Amino acid sequence: MRVSIKLKFSLFLALLLILALSVLSFFVLRGVDRNQQAQIERYLAQHVKTVNLRVKQTYYTGTRLEPQEFMKQRGRQLAVELAGFTGLEVTLYDAQGRLTGSSAQGKLSKPGDDGRSEVQDSLAYALQNKIAYQQAGDSLLYLAPLQGPEQQMGVVQLQYSLKDSLSFQQTLKNLFLTTGLSVLLLSFMIGYLYFNRAAVAISRLKLAAEEIRKAHYIAAPPVKRTDELGELAEGIYYMSREIESSIAAKDEERCKLELAVQKLQALEQQQKQYIGNISHEFKTPLTSIKAYVDLLNMYDDDPKLLLDAKVNIAKETQRLYEMVEKVLQLTALEKYDFESQAELLEVGEELREVCGRMNGKAERFGLTLTLDTTVSHIWMDRESFVHIFINLLDNAIKYNVPQGTVHIHNETRDKRVWITIRDTGIGIPAESRAKIFEPFYTVNRDRSRQSGGTGLGLSLVRKLVEKQNGTIELLDIEGGGSAFRLSFPAES
Repeated sequence: MRVSIKLKFSLFLALLLILALSVLSFFVLRGVDRNQQAQIERYLAQHVKTVNLRVKQTYYTGTRLEPQEFMKQRGRQLAVELAGFTGLEVTLYDAQGRLTGSSAQGKLSKPGDDGRSEVQDSLAYALQNKIAYQQAGDSLLYLAPLQGPEQQMGVVQLQYSLKDSLSFQQTLKNLFLTTGLSVLLLSFMIGYLYFNRAAVAISRLKLAAEEIRKAHYIAAPPVKRTDELGELAEGIYYMSREIESSIAAKDEERCKLELAVQKLQALEQQQKQYIGNISHEFKTPLTSIKAYVDLLNMYDDDPKLLLDAKVNIAKETQRLYEMVEKVLQLTALEKYDFESQAELLEVGEELREVCGRMNGKAERFGLTLTLDTTVSHIWMDRESFVHIFINLLDNAIKYNVPQGTVHIHNETRDKRVWITIRDTGIGIPAESRAKIFEPFYTVNRDRSRQSGGTGLGLSLVRKLVEKQNGTIELLDIEGGGSAFRLSFPAES
């Protein structure tokens, strides 16, 4: 079957235009969809931060309850209140995945009702301190961890309506369809006329070739290169340039989408790190306050202890207040790192103050804190210094043995200040030494659970030390116990 070159050109042009419009439409629609998804995730992530702050504020300002009991008693009220803050339907689950409150009328008749069947898998994933979401009809269910005083106390579910997004996407698809068809028809008609002229030129070349095959030589070229064939070459170049432009636009869009995904991943990681840092920042002063409260319960008739407890509890309470203020400021500014305010510190004096804060806890555990200091100065943020050594002393006390000791020593050499904290505790096994500074890693999970450890303390300590241009290492020592050695640039 003989097919004319004019028909081949027409079919080729039609397929090429359809392919170009299809590829362009696909990537544009895909880009719009991913951009909408990214905006929705950022929007919901901001609401999750607001929810966590509000829940923590309610938890700390109200009657102190266990997290599970708090969620059971206040879940419904909190869900309704948070729905008013966010403008979204809010559902709260406790740490066991039980529904404790919902802003939707009629969804929860009483605390403990099971309303989680439709989000069973996503809820199980969110209970692992991760973020999950799923689409249910024309709504997006966004489940995020609900942080408690020491660990995750449950899950918050935000229901976001996708009606506007779906309507916008459908409108965009209809626009692409109608406009694409119009452009396709118009382009095809113009191209057909153009290729028709090329077909005439090729027909003339074919006749000339037939004449040459018959040995009827021609006196002049049948087609001048500055005429039809030249225009055909320009047309091919034009189409090539247009295709290249379409591919370049597609690659640019893909790069933008990849960058958006990377930014979302970085934001998610930064948010998790931010929540962990806040939890440990609050835990440090609360550890000292709790120790003095326990001592007062045991020795409430000791005037010296009462005075010492009042001073230190007031100091730690002020520190907690300042941290809350700093957290609120960071939330307003959308920052994730505490600002450092470096100042000249005398190491011995600061270590004595830190030991004074932790001495009550050491006495409660029957331990002895000893301090061997020399006069040395470093340039460092005071809050970071306190956080580092309270965490290290807290670990040395929690993982010590009865009647044990914790010894702190500092010296200056090689233009650096070296500080060593050594305890007579249970020690760190050789197989765990390489992982001890990793986030969430604990040597003994049962012991850490009993003592309230989360595995973030040493990881945060190392980050704070490195941020202050310092180093920290776990020393090899003979016998029981463990020892950490830190160093910072000395100030003359």
